[in-house]
Amino acid sequence: MNAPAAAAPGPRDGAALAQLVGEALAHAHADTEDAAEIRAITDAMVRLLIGTPLRSDGKLTVVSLAAEAGLRRNKLTHKHTGLKDLFYALVKARTPVLEAPPDSARVRAAKQQQDLARVRAERDDLRGQTQLLARIVHVLEIENSKLKETNAALEQQVATQASVPDLTRRRHRP
Repeated sequence: MNAPAAAAPGPRDGAALAQLVGEALAHAHADTEDAAEIRAITDAMVRLLIGTPLRSDGKLTVVSLAAEAGLRRNKLTHKHTGLKDLFYALVKARTPVLEAPPDSARVRAAKQQQDLARVRAERDDLRGQTQLLARIVHVLEIENSKLKETNAALEQQVATQASVPDLTRRRHRP
């Protein structure tokens, strides 16, 4: 017979585990001042994991955990590192792992990459053509300017020749 599949742990499962660990650690350190800190940290873990913060912004970070516990952050990062590691493990356990994208998304992404490469190649080709056309226009402007200068010189020559009568073309009368 098949056993039922285990459900993913919810936020309350992590909170219950944090509370259980906190009680065990507080009991182990009952004679020291660490017991109050351990209780404060585990109570803060429970509140953050179930989503009911009292003193912090509710983010699942060590900074928020320390603020929620009413302690300085260094108490978690230097003194109670086991509780910090437990908190991060519980946060990681409750965060679902993202699945790999389906094949259709991969195919679509590959097609988009090909399209992007094609469009970039077209853009580069058009840039080259634009630069070539700009050079052609520049050469044509220079040639046009020279032709205008030549035309003006020819018109001036024609004008000077028109003022002098051409005697060789006169008809002789017999």
